[in-house]
Amino acid sequence: MLSLLHIENIAVIECADISFDRGFNVLTGETGAGKSIVIDAISAILGERAYRDMIRTGTNKASVRAVFADVPELGWFADNGVEYDPETVIQREIHLDGKNVCRVNGSLVSVSILRKLGIQLINIHGQHDSASLFDEDNHLTFLDAFGDNESIRAEYAEKYDAVMRLRREIDRISMDEGEKLRRMETLRFQINEIEKAELEAGEDEELEARRKILQNAEKLSDGMEEAVECLYGGDDSDGAAGLLAQAEHALARLSRFTDAYAGIHEKIADLMYQVQDAAEEVRDARDDLSYSADELETIEARLDKIHRLRRKYGVTCADILEYLDKAKKELDEIEFADDHVEHLKKKLKKAEKEAWEAAKTLRQNRKDTALSMSQRILTELAQLDMPRVQFEVQFTEVDLTATGADSVAFYMSANAGEALKPMSKVASGGELARIMLAMKNVLAEKDQVNTLIFDEVDTGVSGRAAQKVAEKLRSVAAHKQVLCVTHLPQLAALANTHLLIAKSERDGRTYTSVTPLDVEGRKKELARIIGGTNITETTLKSAEEMLRL
Repeated sequence: MLSLLHIENIAVIECADISFDRGFNVLTGETGAGKSIVIDAISAILGERAYRDMIRTGTNKASVRAVFADVPELGWFADNGVEYDPETVIQREIHLDGKNVCRVNGSLVSVSILRKLGIQLINIHGQHDSASLFDEDNHLTFLDAFGDNESIRAEYAEKYDAVMRLRREIDRISMDEGEKLRRMETLRFQINEIEKAELEAGEDEELEARRKILQNAEKLSDGMEEAVECLYGGDDSDGAAGLLAQAEHALARLSRFTDAYAGIHEKIADLMYQVQDAAEEVRDARDDLSYSADELETIEARLDKIHRLRRKYGVTCADILEYLDKAKKELDEIEFADDHVEHLKKKLKKAEKEAWEAAKTLRQNRKDTALSMSQRILTELAQLDMPRVQFEVQFTEVDLTATGADSVAFYMSANAGEALKPMSKVASGGELARIMLAMKNVLAEKDQVNTLIFDEVDTGVSGRAAQKVAEKLRSVAAHKQVLCVTHLPQLAALANTHLLIAKSERDGRTYTSVTPLDVEGRKKELARIIGGTNITETTLKSAEEMLRL
C-alpha cells in the first residue's frame, strides 16, 4: 500500500508530506485547491508521462517520493536488477530541460521500466475510464481481464501466428506472369554475371595484399638486400652472423683454461645459431621475392572486375557468393512457385482449421466468462442502487484476428421494460459512474494490486446513489487500500482517513497544503461540502450526524 507521498515544487505545491493509511482515504477541498495535483504526483511516481509545466514557477525541478509498505516480492525486482525491499521507495525528479531521473530503492531505472512496476502497485481510475467503457474496442480487453484465459489465448495466438506466416509466404511468392518473367530474367542475368567471374571466397583480400606487395616491390627488395648485408656482411664490413661466430670461437678457446665463462659462451652460441637461422630465412625471402609489371596489371584488372560486382551484390567476395546462393534459391522458388504455392495452401488450410478450432475454444471460454462477469456486475449494481439494470455481453463472429474471432460489445438497459442497447446510448453520467465503479470493482478482484485510486468518479452522482457509492467504496477498502478524490459528503463521511487540500496566498504566491483532519476538522469540512462557504449550525449538525452513521 502507499504509505507516504512527499511532493516538492509541483504546480502550487511547494512542499508537502502526505501520509495514507489502510482502508478508505479521501481527499477533499475547494475546486482548484490542488487535489488533481496530488493525483498527478502519484501518476508521476508510477511512470506516467510528466510535463515540464508541472514544475513550480521559479524552480528548476520538481520531485516526488513515495514509500510503499508490504510490497510483495514481484518478479520486476529481479528482472531489472533492483534490490527488493518490502518497504519500497520510488523517487522521480522532473527537470526543466526535460530530463527525468527515476530511482527504485536507490537504483536508477528508466521511465518505461518504472511504469511496469507502477501498474503492479496502484490502479488509478478517473473520469476518463468512464469514456473507455463507451468504446467497444475496449470491451474485449475488459472481458479477457476478468476471464483468466491467458493459456487459451496463448494457444490461439500460436495458431494464428502460423496462419499469418503462411499467408505472408504465399503472398511473397505469388506474382502475376509478367512480373514472374521479369524477375526470372533479372535473376538469370545476375547469376550468370557472378558465375562467369568464377570468384572464390577471400580472393579479393588475397589480391589486395599481393597488389600492395607489388606496388612496393622495389622498397621490399632494397630492404631485403640491406638486411642480408647486415647479417652476412659486405665488401666493407663483417655481418652480424660472422661477428657472432668470431665471438663464439674466441670464448670457446677460453674453456681450455677455465669454466668461468661457460655461461657467457653458451649465450653467445645460442645467439649465433639464432642469427644464422634468421639470416638464412632473410636470404630465402629475398630470393623468393619476385614481381613483374604484367602481374600487377593482371591483378588490377581482376580487382576492377570484382569491384564492379561489389557495387551490385556485396562488400566482399564472400558476400557476392552468398548473394549468388540466394538468387539461385529465389529462381528455383519462382520456377517452381506454382507447386510451392499449392503445397503452402494445403498447409494454410490445415493451419486455418486449427486456428478456428482454437478460436472457438476461446469464444466458449469468453461466453462462460461473460455470464459470470455479467452476474457479478449486476450484483454490484444492485448494491449501488441500480437493481433493475440489465447487462449483457453480446458476441459477433468475425474473421480471424490477433485477439480471436470475436467482436464483443456491452449492452444494457438502465430501466425496466427498456430494450438492451449499446451502453453508450443508454447510460446517464451518474449511471455510468456507478457502472464503471461496479466493473472496476469486479475486475479488481482478479489482480494483485493493493491500492486503488478513484479520481472524482462520483461525478453526476447524488442523494441515495451517492450513499450507495460511498458504501461500496468502503466495502472495497476492507480488502484493498482505497484513495478517493471527491466532492460528495457521503463519501467523505465514511472515510477512515480524511485529508483536506487547501490553497492560500503568501507574498503574492499561491501555496497548497495537505492536512489530515481530526473529528472536528472533518465536521467543518463536511459542513462546507454540504452548505458551501456559509457554514451554519444546521450544516454542522448534518455533518456530525453523517459522521455518526
